[in-house]
Amino acid sequence: MTKNIVIKFGGSLLFSDGGTINSQKITEFCNIIKNNTQFDSIVIVCGGGTVARQYIRAIRASTENEVLCDLIGIDISRINSRLITSEMKELAYPQVPKSFEELSVAMSSYKIVVMGGLQPGQSTTSVAITVAEYLKAERLVILTDIDGIYDKDPNLHKDAKLLERISYDSLQKLILESSVNTQASAGEYRIFDAVSLQILKRSGMGVLVMSGKKLNQFSKFWNNEKEIIGTIISK
Repeated sequence: MTKNIVIKFGGSLLFSDGGTINSQKITEFCNIIKNNTQFDSIVIVCGGGTVARQYIRAIRASTENEVLCDLIGIDISRINSRLITSEMKELAYPQVPKSFEELSVAMSSYKIVVMGGLQPGQSTTSVAITVAEYLKAERLVILTDIDGIYDKDPNLHKDAKLLERISYDSLQKLILESSVNTQASAGEYRIFDAVSLQILKRSGMGVLVMSGKKLNQFSKFWNNEKEIIGTIISK
């Protein structure tokens, strides 16, 4: 049976605090995957990160066109994808798929596939979930800049607690309680938004959300070690 995995790599993880490309982080991430090829098919979905948000803010100020802002974010996420593709060298499919048709062709190469956004109004988290559903992936992992899903925003509340497990319904309640008018705006997606949650509920898949800031937890997961810090979302 084919073992597929989809990894969402947050765009913010590609850059240092000063906004420069974090080549060391990219190399470390790619080496973890290279050193243990336990999966038959690997798809990595990159986010746009801080660079995309800078472009989006500039375009929004002059056009107030959210679709155009989304398109710019998608372009940046695809450029980010090329950073990982180049580091993977011959192990990676050389092109960034821009549709599910192109993804299907890329998968037939049996190489690691790296991609970004697909269409306006859809976060790269939604893309990762949809790709995982399409491929019937065995595992779906979301690497972000915090340890997982908290009961409230850990950036605003020091007493926020990391949730080791959470159900779809409980996550939906958290999203609704913390939602703001900009939740669906380009570049403003959180770890999960309402659209990505609905896709996840439809698929019935479980997903592991964990930190990519320090890749030791991802390395533990990749090498089948126990006691991993993160959040498992499931039915």
